[in-house]
Amino acid sequence: MSFSQSTTPAKTHFDFILTGCGAAGLMLAYRMSQDSFFDKKSILLIDSVKRSADDKTWCFWEEGNGEWDHLLTKTWQNIHFESKEFKKVSDIKPYKYKMIRSSDFYNFVWNSLEKKDNFTFIQHSVDSIVSKKDHVEVVANNNQYVGKIAFNSAFLDDEYKNQTKYPVLQQHFLGWFIETEEDCFDDDVATFMDFNIEQKSSTRFIYVLPTSKKTALVEYTLFSENLIEKEAYERGIVDYLNKRGIKKYKISEVEKGSIPMTCFPFWKKNQHNVLHIGTVGGWTKPSTGFTFKTTSIETKRLVSFVKTRLDMRAFRKKTRFWFYDLILLDVLSKENNKGASYFSKLFKRNSIQTILCFLDEKSSLLTDFRIILAMPFFKFTKTLFRRIL
Repeated sequence: MSFSQSTTPAKTHFDFILTGCGAAGLMLAYRMSQDSFFDKKSILLIDSVKRSADDKTWCFWEEGNGEWDHLLTKTWQNIHFESKEFKKVSDIKPYKYKMIRSSDFYNFVWNSLEKKDNFTFIQHSVDSIVSKKDHVEVVANNNQYVGKIAFNSAFLDDEYKNQTKYPVLQQHFLGWFIETEEDCFDDDVATFMDFNIEQKSSTRFIYVLPTSKKTALVEYTLFSENLIEKEAYERGIVDYLNKRGIKKYKISEVEKGSIPMTCFPFWKKNQHNVLHIGTVGGWTKPSTGFTFKTTSIETKRLVSFVKTRLDMRAFRKKTRFWFYDLILLDVLSKENNKGASYFSKLFKRNSIQTILCFLDEKSSLLTDFRIILAMPFFKFTKTLFRRIL
């Protein structure tokens, strides 16, 4: 017997239930499938779709070789930052910037799960998750499934949007995978942020990931509260390419998305037998929107945690970096038009290695202090005291 897929499985009781099969849900399922501790455990995955196509591109920086290197589409040794105030191409050694297309990740995980006989997938929409004293009940398409523990990565309510204590920005974007007739790109340089575009009273930049000298993903990205019309993203990309003399190209794929940037404490919704994971669990870095690397770290830690702990509420631990992110989002939510200036100061006054270490939440307090001093001191100090008081 092997991995089963069904719209209505005969079995309704499981040891673990995973609701949502995006990056977080599938990565956790994969880790469980590779650990013999879970071989005798029954595991149910529920989602309204079984993803296999290229619907996302995940990027992250990493030192040396990594666990997911066999899935990489491209790596870059250099990072480009540009604004009207400052521009620089930096060698990021000992790091490399890495890119994974979602189809490669999805197919790898599904192929791995298909070799296991203790995993079941059902294609349903999740309606509710209810924690009971000794079990959890999941309702999907009016069918009830019972588990000992549930791991949820699906948004089931809009509480984080409807509160006012923590600002909520969106990292929203539209990107084109383009192919040019001539060599137009340096494929060893990834453009991390190019703010040298019209800001229009909000934080806007271009993100370019060249996969060859003739192919690249070009994204028009904003950090702001509200989304914009599709045509506005497209005009932004066209204008950017025109200014660089890139006028003859074909669009092979279109990618769009919106990632919540907020310090809303998602983890407070965890219960003793329900743990929220991924973006729903607060795993997205609030100040950047990066999620994949954190998910890789947290799912590995979670597999070890589950073996020895029964109360899922003990998994999450808040750090000082959450507070740093909160201060930045407080400032950006009130002065969104100054984002380009703030990021320019950060990149101008610190090495790229220092910034990446800080964003990885591995920096020392001394390094943190230097990062903070690179920002407008009065503005950030005032925001800090407003939060404290």
